[in-house]
Amino acid sequence: MLHFDKVYKKYNGCMALDGISFRVSPREFVSVVGHSGAGKTTLLKMLLAEERPTDGSVFFEQTDIYNLPSREMNALRRRIGVVFQDYRLLQNRTAYENIAFAMEASGKSDDEIAADVPHALELVDLGEKMWNFPHELSGGEKQRVAIARAIVNQPDVLIADEPTGNLDPMNTYDIVQILKRINDLGTTVMLTTHNKGVIDSLGRRVITMEHGKIVRDDPEGRYVL
Repeated sequence: MLHFDKVYKKYNGCMALDGISFRVSPREFVSVVGHSGAGKTTLLKMLLAEERPTDGSVFFEQTDIYNLPSREMNALRRRIGVVFQDYRLLQNRTAYENIAFAMEASGKSDDEIAADVPHALELVDLGEKMWNFPHELSGGEKQRVAIARAIVNQPDVLIADEPTGNLDPMNTYDIVQILKRINDLGTTVMLTTHNKGVIDSLGRRVITMEHGKIVRDDPEGRYVL
């Protein structure tokens, strides 16, 4: 499904990605780990086409995403859901409205929104907080709203960039279980994290990065740095 082919990215003479090559299969759960500055965030920006490689190609299925015209690029981005460490919720909108906004932006009808938003909230165990505003939610609940927003349009791939970075161990466990549930339902998941406990509990594929390079790629890995 995803293929990085000899991807290089240089910023002001500094190599952020140094010949990255790997594939991710449909329905796979892949964690990317590494110290700050290892290149994890740059790698995700390549996938989202927020940055262009200095050299190399990034493929989504059989398509080199950097050869797409803008309209097709926007369609591709709708096939990728993204969750960030800092939630990025609209503070003046309820949990329901935050998720509905993502569907509105994708051109979904009112009937589709009314049917799908409650389902997304139930999937992240937050159906009872549908009408709460972000300031009325805990950090873990905010992140669950953010996950529901990312998956409500049924993306093929979910990118979770340090989704537990601001959470305590109990909420971290809950978020990881939700990500596993989403993956079990057929969505490919790419997770970046510094959390050793998260990686060791998953027992899934782990790609380890150092100084812009992949130094380990373990099918059922643990956190090794």
